[in-house]
Amino acid sequence: MSSRAVRGLHRMTDTKTPTTLHNIGVAMFTVADVDAAIAFYTEKIGFELRSDVAFGESGENRWVEVAPKGSTARLALNPPMEGVSTPGGSAIGIETDDVLGEHARLAALGLEVGPTPQQIPRAPLLFMLSDPDGNHLAIVETPPAA
Repeated sequence: MSSRAVRGLHRMTDTKTPTTLHNIGVAMFTVADVDAAIAFYTEKIGFELRSDVAFGESGENRWVEVAPKGSTARLALNPPMEGVSTPGGSAIGIETDDVLGEHARLAALGLEVGPTPQQIPRAPLLFMLSDPDGNHLAIVETPPAA
């Protein structure tokens, strides 16, 4: 598999291991309150709710996915699994064509987004914020087309 070069990153080389894997489709965040997480991601971040379905023998569990409009990748919001996981500590990068505009928009909503992003040589323009559970979001400038 190969990938286009992104500002200072080297081209990926072909894999040495045969695989049928071809896409990262769902990232997963552990959250304390699924409904509060849905509200944060849809009302503050601006994602759309893609899935909210009950599953399990009695429908005791929920599968919830949110994503930016038009994205093929989704973010699953999962309650902690007993004895296995706790909320927070995960991270994803979310691309935008307007890092500075998104920084200003989220700051105006009262989110802690830190100082105005500064361009660093050989790195994309980005800033970080966290959701209420301590999962980290890197808002990253979309790489230029190759």
